[in-house]
Amino acid sequence: MTAALRASGLWKVYPSAEGGHVEAVRGIDLEVQHGEMVAITGPSGCGKTTLLNVLSGLDLASAGHVEVEGVSLTGLNDEALTRLRGARLGFVFQAFNLHPVLSALENVEVPLLLATTPPEHVRDTARRALSDVGLADRADHFPAMLSGGQQQRVAVARAIVHRPSIVLCDEPTGNLDTRTSADVLDLMQGLCASEGMTFLIVTHDDNVAARCHRTLRMMDGRFLADVDEEEA
Repeated sequence: MTAALRASGLWKVYPSAEGGHVEAVRGIDLEVQHGEMVAITGPSGCGKTTLLNVLSGLDLASAGHVEVEGVSLTGLNDEALTRLRGARLGFVFQAFNLHPVLSALENVEVPLLLATTPPEHVRDTARRALSDVGLADRADHFPAMLSGGQQQRVAVARAIVHRPSIVLCDEPTGNLDTRTSADVLDLMQGLCASEGMTFLIVTHDDNVAARCHRTLRMMDGRFLADVDEEEA
């Protein structure tokens, strides 16, 4: 069976201000199956967010390969990467990345419009996604009118509205209270179970990691098991 997401020998190296280089991701191997919820934990600066960006094609790998449902990202041009992300991936960013001049409902509609969803279905589908995250009564509010937690829930609704195969999440509950965080995780688990949706979640919250099927711990650009094996 084709994995939802696979990476092999993945590196991301940046030039440093001192004239050297920074190895943000170092030889990562990863395989995530359909319907899995996988947490990635580790200290700030260990490469977690960089890894998400490379896995999604938002940033190009320095070396190695990424496959999304068997499709290699290597060699895809910007247009092809955009189509793949629009059809198969959803994103929950730590900084929300909501369009300030669009209402909550209009923000959630954006992935549907990019995916060429029939116009007559766009609004109702977006309203259902907002209802899923408990914001049906905030559909006409602009981001500046919403609390941080409400903005994050709009971001979650936007990530799942087009029912992508894989959702990449960067601290998806970081701005939510305990109850709302639990509700969002319940929603994610339900989508895993009912639709086989896959979630790869960067988090500092042990409670979030405990709700996932497995947890991968990063340190200095590598998964901790890889570090342990090298030091053994």
